[in-house]
Amino acid sequence: MDYISIMLIAIGLAMDSFAVCVGKGMCRQRFYLWRSLKIAAVFGLFQGLMPFVGYVLGISFASWMQLFDHWFAFFILSVIGIKMIYESFISKPHEVCVGCDCQEDIVVDWRKVVVLAFATSIDAMATGLVFVSYPGTISTATITIGLVTLFFAFSGMFIGVRFGRRLRLNIEMLGGIILIAIGMKILFQHLLHGA
Repeated sequence: MDYISIMLIAIGLAMDSFAVCVGKGMCRQRFYLWRSLKIAAVFGLFQGLMPFVGYVLGISFASWMQLFDHWFAFFILSVIGIKMIYESFISKPHEVCVGCDCQEDIVVDWRKVVVLAFATSIDAMATGLVFVSYPGTISTATITIGLVTLFFAFSGMFIGVRFGRRLRLNIEMLGGIILIAIGMKILFQHLLHGA
């Protein structure tokens, strides 16, 4: 798998974290650089490690997977992409932040941050199975996905605080489209070139 595909997968996976961080930023009155960086680091850590977990779990049936790896990659990325597109249509009450930390401008509930980071990274664990067929790429993929997510989560916090109430972004749909496109690229590459 080439690095551009890994980067696009990383961007697609980071969209959930980006959307959540925009939402968290919208609840805040001020942007705190260090706190936002720490929150983004938690999202990046979970998103980066979960593909590795999926990869390790998938190694046990790697020989079987190589027969169907292109179909498997297409299926997993498409299912995750369709799920993200579907979830982008579900209305989310951005204006009312019941039960969140809107009133707290400095204190961070780290348990909530960890739960959100874990929830947004479950898809990344399934994506880790895709890399079983590309064993030399898992370390690059893990680092790239983690760093890209850190960047997008940090940007999401900033955008949420500064512009979130004015913008209506459909980031999850974009992420879903990217993942489906990568799945189709992997499938067509294999079918056309037998690689």
